[in-house]
Amino acid sequence: MSIDKQSESQALVNALRSHADRRAFLQLTAAGASLASMTLPAAWSQSATQGVSKDQIVLGHIGDLSGPLVSLSKPSVNGMRMRVSEINEQGGINGRKIKLNIEDSGYDPKKGVLAAQKLLTQDKVFAMIGTLGTVISLPTIQLCLQRGVPHLFPITAHHGNYEPFHKLKFASFAPYPDSTAAGLKEILRQRSVKRIGILYQDDEFGLEILRGTEMALKTMPGIELVEKTSYKRGATDFSSQMQKLLAAKVDFIVLGTIIRETIGAIATGRKMGYAGEFFGSSAAYMPAVAKAGGKVVEGFYALSEAPTPYRDDPKNNKLLNDWMDRYKKEFNEDADLWSVVGWVLIDMFAKTAEKAGSGLDTDRFVKALETNPYPRTFLGTPDYAWGPDKRLGNTQIRISQIQNGRWVTISDFIKA
Repeated sequence: MSIDKQSESQALVNALRSHADRRAFLQLTAAGASLASMTLPAAWSQSATQGVSKDQIVLGHIGDLSGPLVSLSKPSVNGMRMRVSEINEQGGINGRKIKLNIEDSGYDPKKGVLAAQKLLTQDKVFAMIGTLGTVISLPTIQLCLQRGVPHLFPITAHHGNYEPFHKLKFASFAPYPDSTAAGLKEILRQRSVKRIGILYQDDEFGLEILRGTEMALKTMPGIELVEKTSYKRGATDFSSQMQKLLAAKVDFIVLGTIIRETIGAIATGRKMGYAGEFFGSSAAYMPAVAKAGGKVVEGFYALSEAPTPYRDDPKNNKLLNDWMDRYKKEFNEDADLWSVVGWVLIDMFAKTAEKAGSGLDTDRFVKALETNPYPRTFLGTPDYAWGPDKRLGNTQIRISQIQNGRWVTISDFIKA
């Protein structure tokens, strides 16, 4: 790479680390597209489908195997690997085995961009699947689109994963603003709270939760967002933010947080004497929050699309228990929500590729995905469906609560 290209790459990284609003983030994704056009072959033609050979389909995944989201990424990668193994053992897809190439971003945008470049230009993947994290998916989408590679089912609910419309962008998670607004309205309808506060991550992910909160309160007269405060990604001290919220006399707190920050924020609030309720988005619905948070997170509400499975739950069906037993045998760990997500993402790809037929290419795959819905499974996932003009596959969420150290679903599906 030339010095000029290295400077452009570093500028992209700096923009990624410092963005604070949507305009800045859209600028940096445009920079990603510019970078892609410099680093990818000018003679590329979408008619030449990469990643598909006579006996193999190559997929790419960017996860976080070394950073703050490793407790999410590791089980999702295991779930993906488990489904790939099952499919390959059964003969593959129309005679082709799946090869899943995995790269680690460390939840660092710079590493994410480099990982995407490797997968696209060296590994020559047919599709990118399950990219983990908003700050990784948004810039790397641009690289995929420049290469003519489908960007499938990123593990993030940011609307930029399906807007603006593009033939190769397919999202499967209900968008943060809409799901947050729908879930928050449902919770608040059952309560007499009046003063809402919000703590959110100071990046595009956190701003999405703020937008959803503001959307909900616009339709609920008498309830006011009296204070909002943010923190930098990776923060561990939330004392000043909680002091600010409590000084505003809030009686309900929304959290635009993920794992460590969720636990840390709630723990700090409780130590300071806050006795009200906490509510989080789908990004806070993490098995690790319930498991590692202990008593401090009891009663915490968050949104989910698929439930966290527990092997000893008497309500489990046999298919679910058998699936969990296979997972435990293969990885020597209990399956969790993200194991489910990883497995389902590969299963959705496989069923679509099978429908596309033996002459698999990008156009046939896109048409198959647009015309073949993916119904609810024994794992408790919602219905997914895309279409010629529809790139978001799901708009349903449920409310869950931590009870006795476990996530318990307390609502039916709510349309976001």
